[in-house]
Amino acid sequence: MDPQVCLENATHCNGTSCLMPHDNFNEILSLVLSIVLTVMLAIVMFAMGCTVEASRLWAHVRRPWGIFVGFLCQFGIMPLTAFLLSLAFQVHPVQAIVIMIMGCCPGGSSSNIIAYWLDGDMDLSISMTACSTILAMGMMPLCLFIYTKMWTDNDIQIPYESIGITLVTLLIPVALGMYVKHRFPKKAKIILKTGSIVGVCLIVIIAIVGGVLYQSSWVIAPSLWIIGTIYPAIGFSLGFLLARIVGLPSYRARTVALETGFQNSQLCSTIVQLSFSLEELEMMFSFPLIYSIFQIFFAGVAVGGNVSQLLSICDPSFHNSFKSHPPKVFFERSPLIPICSFLINDIS
Repeated sequence: MDPQVCLENATHCNGTSCLMPHDNFNEILSLVLSIVLTVMLAIVMFAMGCTVEASRLWAHVRRPWGIFVGFLCQFGIMPLTAFLLSLAFQVHPVQAIVIMIMGCCPGGSSSNIIAYWLDGDMDLSISMTACSTILAMGMMPLCLFIYTKMWTDNDIQIPYESIGITLVTLLIPVALGMYVKHRFPKKAKIILKTGSIVGVCLIVIIAIVGGVLYQSSWVIAPSLWIIGTIYPAIGFSLGFLLARIVGLPSYRARTVALETGFQNSQLCSTIVQLSFSLEELEMMFSFPLIYSIFQIFFAGVAVGGNVSQLLSICDPSFHNSFKSHPPKVFFERSPLIPICSFLINDIS
């Protein structure tokens, strides 16, 4: 018996030539990923809104120097740095655009947790994250319009409408979160914890599903890895330097540095996924993940250094207690502000 030369689902066979039906698996998976990213990002932004107290936010708005410095860093330093890095490394136009989108994104909510561990100004951190998220609705399209002209042509276009709709839509869960924080503060703590877990899951889903869907996106030039590595470090450094130059104290300068270097990579991934074609995503999808990995790495190094410094100046009994019961003792006796105090209850 002659071996079967065509698969069963072939629509037409002529000898060894077979006409196969169109495989739309990637399109379906891409659609599912877009929906999942949108829903999970809305949950993360809702949880972020649950950290914002309207009275404290208003207090910083009335004395906006810290927020203004953060604004200059977020929508001045970061987009300009992205533009210069793209030029210096001569990356592909599509990749330059995703670098610019990352540079124009507002601050990520993870910076609030890191600010806690680094003795930062928690109220300022949360206020800056909230304000940058709101201001991104206008500043992000404006910065992209200014900096991406040299890379956009008839083939590559910035989807301003899609970006604008995404940003406006995300303001709704932030506003709802602020309302829940005001009316139901105890429930807001639970939502905040859930949102933190969803945020971590979101990064994992982006990495796994994106890796399957856009496998070739990881086969990229070394220059993109180098940019993803040094970009957050530049953001942290320049943010701290500018804050100190204008006279902010060290603890607020650390906060501004975190808000500058910590970009909302989940938002960047979602915008990219919703706004570009599959062919373009193959070249750009991996960069937000690379940036996210190294911004967490540098923040972890800073946190580790801060913890070591605290241990070096504390009494021996605290050092011994920390080794036997590190999380609980550190939270109870550290001078840091306990924004994550719900963790203590879990450990207990």
